[in-house]
Amino acid sequence: MAGNSDPLTPRAKIAVTAGKAVAAASRAAGRGSGSVIGGRVALKLDPDLLARLAQNLDVVLVSATNGKTTTTRLIAEALRAAGPVVSNALGANMPAGITSALAGSSDARYGVIEVDEKYLAGVARDTDPKCIALLNLSRDQLDRAAETRMLAENWREGLAGSKAVIIANADDPLVVWAASSSPNVVWVAAGQMWKDDAWSCPSCGGVMQRPGDDWFCGECGFRRPTPSWALSGDHVLDPHGSAWPIHLQLPGRANKANAASSAAVAAVFGVPPQVALERMYQVQAVAGRYDVVQFQQRDLRLLLAKNPAGWLETFSLIDPPPTPVILSVNARGADGTDTSWLWDVDYTRLTGHPICVIGDRKLDLAVRLEVANQHFQVCENLDQAVQLCPPGRIEVIANYTAFQDLRRRVGN
Repeated sequence: MAGNSDPLTPRAKIAVTAGKAVAAASRAAGRGSGSVIGGRVALKLDPDLLARLAQNLDVVLVSATNGKTTTTRLIAEALRAAGPVVSNALGANMPAGITSALAGSSDARYGVIEVDEKYLAGVARDTDPKCIALLNLSRDQLDRAAETRMLAENWREGLAGSKAVIIANADDPLVVWAASSSPNVVWVAAGQMWKDDAWSCPSCGGVMQRPGDDWFCGECGFRRPTPSWALSGDHVLDPHGSAWPIHLQLPGRANKANAASSAAVAAVFGVPPQVALERMYQVQAVAGRYDVVQFQQRDLRLLLAKNPAGWLETFSLIDPPPTPVILSVNARGADGTDTSWLWDVDYTRLTGHPICVIGDRKLDLAVRLEVANQHFQVCENLDQAVQLCPPGRIEVIANYTAFQDLRRRVGN
C-alpha cells in the first residue's frame, strides 16, 4: 500500500470540491444522490482524479452481470475487520459514480468498488487494484451490451498481465476464459444456475459438454479449472479443506455463492474466513433489495431481477404457492429497451402463484405469461395489484427502474 502522503494536487482538490458541491445541489433539488453528476464534473476538471484518489488505497474491484452490488457490500463488511473501507455502496458503478464514492472518504485503507462490466478494463487501469472478483457473465440489456462473449473478450484483453489477484467463478466458462489471461487467479466453485449463455466454447466456438457440475469443450480441450474455494451447501470450503458455516440474513443460493467469493477476496487481505463470514451476517438488505416493507396492510418483499439469470435465482427463493407474486417490468434506458429476454425466463416456475403484472411493459410480460399458461391479472399500478392480494406476504419482483419506482411508492 502507498504511504499516506496527500496524493491530491491543487487541481484535484478543486475537482473534488466542485464535484461535492454539484452533488449536494443535485440532492437538494431532489434529483437523487448526485453521485454521478458530481463525479462527471470532477472528472471534467481533472481527468486523472480516479487514479489519484485510488493510489493510497488497497482496491478491490467487483464485476459481473448479477450479484455485484450484493457482493461488494459483503466484501466491504468483511474487510472492515482489517481497517476503514470506502465503497460505492449505492451501486453507481461507472467511472463518475466510482470517483464520487472515493472522493467521499479521506481516511479509508480499502476501496471496495462495484464496476459495470463494460468499464472494468478501464477502471482496473486507473485504480491498480490488488484484487478483482469476477462472478458471472450473462445476457443483459441486449440493446447496449451486445453479446456476452464480446464482454468476456473485453475482460480477457483488459486483464491480461494484470498484477491483481483475480477471484473468479470456475463454474462460468465465460468468466474462466476471461480470467485465464491473468497470471494470478484463485478459482471459486460458486455454481451457475443459468447456463444458456455458455453452450458454445468461448475459446474455439465448439459445443460445451456439461456432465454434472463439470464442463469442458470437446473440441479444443478448454475445461473447468480445479477450484481452491467452493460453496458446498451452507458452507464455504477453503483451500485447506476446512468448512466454514455461512450465516446470512440475505436469502437464496445466489447469496451464499456471493459469500463464498467474498470470503476468498477477504483472505487475500488476511481476513480469515470465519471472521469474514461472521461479519457478512450484518448485511440485511442491499439498496432496498430483499427488504420487507408494510404497505396497505400487507408485507411486501422487494426483489430485484434484471435478466434471465437473475429471474431464475429469484424464483428459487420466493415463498411457495399460494403466495401472491407481483411482477413489474420497465424498458427504460437503464433497463435496456429490448424486452425479448422475457422469452428466456422460465415462468412456468410460478405455477400455483396468483400473479399480478404491472410496469411500463406489463403487456409484453402478459403475452409471455399467457404462453407459459400462467394465471395472471394485468393491473394499472402497485396499489391496485396489492388490493387484489389477500393480507399477508407478497413477493414483488421487478427489473431495475421498475424496482426504483416501487421503492419510491412504498417509501423505502
